[in-house]
Amino acid sequence: MTKELVDSIRSSLRSSGDAERGLGAQKYMKSAMPSLGVRVPEVRSIVKAAAREFPVSSPDELREAVLLLWRDAEAREERYAAIDLTGQRMVKEDLDMLPVYEEIIRTGAWWDLVDGVSPRICALLLAHKPTMTPLLLRWAEDNDLWIRRAAITAQLGAKSMTDHGLLAAVIEPNLHSREFFIRKAIGWALREYSKSDPEWVRNFAADNASSLSPLSLREGTRLLSSS
Repeated sequence: MTKELVDSIRSSLRSSGDAERGLGAQKYMKSAMPSLGVRVPEVRSIVKAAAREFPVSSPDELREAVLLLWRDAEAREERYAAIDLTGQRMVKEDLDMLPVYEEIIRTGAWWDLVDGVSPRICALLLAHKPTMTPLLLRWAEDNDLWIRRAAITAQLGAKSMTDHGLLAAVIEPNLHSREFFIRKAIGWALREYSKSDPEWVRNFAADNASSLSPLSLREGTRLLSSS
């Protein structure tokens, strides 16, 4: 069933492509991998339809399909489809997905693909804090900037369940980073949490004003004036 699922997704993506849009998307993403020119909502619809027609029977089968799509991808939309497949409920809280997400982050190595698994990391954190917390602390100091970005953005969907101690702990090793995508991630994480706890973000920003980059500070406090 795995092969049928993957073949169905690939076939539908190719038949839905728009070559001109694909060239524009490839240029926008600065990607060496070609784009078929299939819009993201349509990629999601294709994945959902294929998953209904060729349902996987186990988490292991799902992982096999995801990695087959990811590793053999010839177009960026196939990688988007692989990430969409990981959204199935059967693996939402499955820690065995962690190696899959880490492979996606390390080999995807660009913001659209890395951020695509951020909700999956968040779900695992909320379900398995004792396991995920030390992992994210290690990720926050990893040599790979995309792994560090994933640690910083891991609680974007947590809202009021955000562990602000963990949020501070993954940001602090990265405060002096000159990487744009790290600085942007810090600002994004703070801004999202400011919707739930503006006072904490205000205090964090004040305490770290001399260390936060102008980008992180501006993005992170953008919503505070109306709080």
